[in-house]
Amino acid sequence: MQGAGGNDDNRKKRPVKRSVRIAGHSTSVSLEDEFWQALRAIARVRQLSLSALLTEVDRNRQGRSLASACRIYVLRYFQEKAGGIEDAS
Repeated sequence: MQGAGGNDDNRKKRPVKRSVRIAGHSTSVSLEDEFWQALRAIARVRQLSLSALLTEVDRNRQGRSLASACRIYVLRYFQEKAGGIEDAS
C-alpha cells in the first residue's frame, strides 16, 4: 500500500511536457526529467543551445517520434562516451 508520498514519487517519474523551438517552430515534447537534464548537459558540452540540439535530433529522427528520438540520442551519446556496447545477441 502506497502512502501519499508514493503518489508524489510517481508524479516525479512521469514525463514532463515542455514547449521548445525546433528550426524556428514551436512544438512540445514530453520526456522524463532525467532526459531533459541529460539533453541540457549534452547541449552545454557541445556548446549548443537546447533548441539547436533538439533541431539536430529532429533532423535525424528517421520517422520516430521526437520524444523517442531524444531518448535514443541521449542513450547513444552516453554509449559512445562509455566506449560503446557489445552486441549481446
